[in-house]
Amino acid sequence: MDLHTLTSMNWGIMAPEFAILGTAIILSLLDLFMPRTRSRRPLGILAIAGIAAAFIFLYMQFGHEGASLFHDMYRLDSFSKAFKQILLLGTGLILVLAYDYRMGEEEEYRGEFYYLLLTALLGAMFMASSGDMITLFIGLELLSLSSYVMAGMRKRKLESNEAAFKYVVTGGISTAITMFGMSYVFGLTGETNLYAVGAALRDTSILQNQFLLVFAFFITFAGLTFKIASAPFHMWAPDVYQGSPLPVTAFLSVVSKTAGFAIILRFFLMCFSSAPGIKGDPLLLQVQPYLAVLAGATMIAGNVIALRQRNIKRLFAYSSVAQAGYILVPFVSVSALLFETTWFYLLAYLFMNIGAFAVIQEVTAASGTNDISGFAGLYKRSPWLAFAMTIFILSLAGIPATAGFAGKFGIFMNALGTNPGHYILAGILMAATVVSYFYYFNIIGQMFFRSGQEERAIQHKKGLLFVTALCAAATMFFGIFPGTALHFFYNEFHLTDFFQTLGQK
Repeated sequence: MDLHTLTSMNWGIMAPEFAILGTAIILSLLDLFMPRTRSRRPLGILAIAGIAAAFIFLYMQFGHEGASLFHDMYRLDSFSKAFKQILLLGTGLILVLAYDYRMGEEEEYRGEFYYLLLTALLGAMFMASSGDMITLFIGLELLSLSSYVMAGMRKRKLESNEAAFKYVVTGGISTAITMFGMSYVFGLTGETNLYAVGAALRDTSILQNQFLLVFAFFITFAGLTFKIASAPFHMWAPDVYQGSPLPVTAFLSVVSKTAGFAIILRFFLMCFSSAPGIKGDPLLLQVQPYLAVLAGATMIAGNVIALRQRNIKRLFAYSSVAQAGYILVPFVSVSALLFETTWFYLLAYLFMNIGAFAVIQEVTAASGTNDISGFAGLYKRSPWLAFAMTIFILSLAGIPATAGFAGKFGIFMNALGTNPGHYILAGILMAATVVSYFYYFNIIGQMFFRSGQEERAIQHKKGLLFVTALCAAATMFFGIFPGTALHFFYNEFHLTDFFQTLGQK
């Protein structure tokens, strides 16, 4: 590729990624040359500024037609813009949490944490825009490798070392399984471009290898379910969440999970939307029972095991597993509402989960323990935090007038609105939600009806206070007015261009 071709490309469509990449490079250089005794905390402000710049560039791309680079290896379309919005917003809020997080003996590694968080975000953004298995895998590994290092950031803590080790091992296994499945897709089609793969799988000659195609689907999907902590590949999540610094736990719970669902949506709908299954039926129709079992098992496992947890980070790890099960329900039906249902729930999950982690960070820092008993008597020490945490818990539990309820209602109706309706799966969703009340409401009981040993009022950090207030307001607003977010989605993200391009290819 000559210089003229490079300069003639429309590099402006990658402006958000360039903003994140440039900020990460600047942060790494500043961290390298700053005196060892100088605090790295101000670097967090620069990292937040980089997120803000990327968000502005992304906003300027709203309403623009789709474009691509390198023969569709990188695509700017409505799908990528919708998910990048969640990724940038979530990482920005987590950076505010990280700015006020006490790292203790590992304070000298704060600078590393900031630019590792940005490189992980960069990988997630590439996953959302990938139109080729090569760029998709590069983004996946950039996100994964950065996350492995962040999980072990507290080098002098044994539980952090354990978290990093288990995350690397399970992540490596999931990567190997994913690549194994993708190798079959490439072997059957001879293509790495997702659009070309989708077109090749519509060829009648593929009917001679239907079994291998179904095998490739199952293997690749199994590998990617590690990333969203879906049962039965969820056992890494509790230990990694517990051992990681709290902002990293929030990142894995929200941003990494969102990226995982983005890659599943883009890869499987673009590649397998028209693929034939065994005996001629569409592949996505034949795998519905498998996906239904996976979603049901994830909801049951996450909620049931969470009942026995006392460590608040482990409890939210299993809660995150259960939430992954809820989001998998629309994937079973593959209806026309799949995108907006998934997008809205991930947006609601962003606010209610990051808000909950902001409160957890304040409470655990003040009480010195990660046990649920640290929330005892919180109403007396900080009525505001108790009230905000109640909003987040009610939303996670799916109580009306919260964003979580609006999201779960959409998922529930999506399961029933297809023909035939998935009534058993909808029943499991309702039953699992009821089970979650026991451990969610236990936290509320600790805050309002238990007396804690700590009597002193909590001194609020300004950054954490801002994140808590913003998330609480958004959780209530989108619960009462869910149409506002959906109206924005329909106006700004015209996903018809995604499907039209898919059909043309």
